[in-house]
Amino acid sequence: MALNKQVRRIAIVGTGSIGASWAAFYLARGFDVIATDPDARAEAALRHYIDTAWQALKVLGISPKGSPEHLCFNSDPTEAVADADFIQESGPEREDLKVALFAQIDRAAPADSIIASSSAGLTMSVMQSACAHPERCVIGHPLNPPHIMPLVEVAGGAKTSAEAVRQAIAFYASIGKKPIHLRKEIVGHAASRLEAALYREIASLINQGVLDVADADAAVCWGPGLRWGVMGPNLLFHLGEGRGGIHHFIEHLTGPMSTYWKNLGSPEVTAELKQSITNWSTQEIGSQSLERLAQERDEMLLGLLRLRAKASKAPITPGKSVRARKKA
Repeated sequence: MALNKQVRRIAIVGTGSIGASWAAFYLARGFDVIATDPDARAEAALRHYIDTAWQALKVLGISPKGSPEHLCFNSDPTEAVADADFIQESGPEREDLKVALFAQIDRAAPADSIIASSSAGLTMSVMQSACAHPERCVIGHPLNPPHIMPLVEVAGGAKTSAEAVRQAIAFYASIGKKPIHLRKEIVGHAASRLEAALYREIASLINQGVLDVADADAAVCWGPGLRWGVMGPNLLFHLGEGRGGIHHFIEHLTGPMSTYWKNLGSPEVTAELKQSITNWSTQEIGSQSLERLAQERDEMLLGLLRLRAKASKAPITPGKSVRARKKA
């Protein structure tokens, strides 16, 4: 069955922080959104989240049809997905729950509607295992918060059709996201594994007494992290090698960097290490609320997106890279 129908109505299944952020984004892009969550407090929390996120979404650009008024809420997931053209599942990260939830969504949703999961770690092969139409089920994993962060990781499962993956990627790209295709399933997908790899070495450096927690954070956000907000590591290494570019870098990869690889840390997460990190974090955060910290994060992310858009002399459209916009 074809999966390329026009998307007008999106169902959000699960309205925690990820689902609520997705709902805000889809509303801003002009879709009708119906959300569902079993928590009795969910609808009020969702509407509050959307109101809070709307200012940031104005910076990114609101569709002429975009409005929080296009949100409906239904505590029954079966009814919520019955007329949805696209389903974004964002329920709790529990394998048994995901399998049961996907089977329920699959029974109730139109057979030609894609079902995408925001799952950060579980594979689609597991989640689609009890579905009658597993071919339309994909991973659509965002980075937090989805209403600001452009990246979406798209992956199929053992029974997912190639068409479903293609259509999901095309849909996310069409609404200003930057989808990447994970060509093989792997637990944790790609972006989270990259974060985990970096954090393993951060924990090791703290554990060895090379850095304290404050300097470890500074080493990332005022060092490579600052560059990574502009270009990816491969392009940065190309620039860093002068006229020799990436060819020179690859030829000399067996030098210093491969030496570092051989002795990267595998720290034991001891009670002492946990206490060291939490003590610093508590002191650093001080009396600041989570809401204030999130606002500070979002303001900086939006500022970076503004700079990237300005550099390309184009509107802020997260789905396009600087190079792609310059070619357009």
